[in-house]
Amino acid sequence: MAAYDRNQGTDPDADDALLDRLGVDTGIRLVDLACGTGSLVVQAARRGAEAHGVDVSTEMLAFAQARAKRADVGAHWHRAGFLDYAHRAEPVDVVTTKSALHQLPDFWKQQALLNAAGMLRPGGTFYLWDVIFSFEPADAAEQLQQWIDTAGRPEGQGFTRTDFEAHVREEFSTYAWVLEGMLERAGFDIVSRTSRTPTHGEFLCRRR
Repeated sequence: MAAYDRNQGTDPDADDALLDRLGVDTGIRLVDLACGTGSLVVQAARRGAEAHGVDVSTEMLAFAQARAKRADVGAHWHRAGFLDYAHRAEPVDVVTTKSALHQLPDFWKQQALLNAAGMLRPGGTFYLWDVIFSFEPADAAEQLQQWIDTAGRPEGQGFTRTDFEAHVREEFSTYAWVLEGMLERAGFDIVSRTSRTPTHGEFLCRRR
């Protein structure tokens, strides 16, 4: 888990910058789906938010709980996934997910987005960051090869070339225009869409 945390580039300052953008402060209710090692949840809890971390991995959750204990903050941890997490409390203000939705095929992405919308209050915020393709489909082979060639790091210094090859071969990242339709059908209005690179991007949405 420590290696995963390092490879993901966990950065509390970046977490705080995102939480500032999302207006997360005292009393805000936040759910982070596929929370991984829990950095964003812990930073939200530091601000006095009611912060919930959801992940299918018991190992990830144990790492996240240890992080919260070291920070001396209280957070809520749930072993569940995108499709089966049921928020059994007041509707939340913010739902986030980073670097995880690509694990689901598109049919199940849509169901996951419906589930996320269902736990949000009307007007609540949904934030998605992931491997999201903004290049033209005709350019896919060139763009993906360039990503594999430039993104991989030496073993022990981040995700390797082999990791990125496996992502393209085995996982389910998709086009931004596909996700736009899914988000709209899940009941979200897209506030902004940013493609930081041809292979990565984010959506900031409001629940209708």
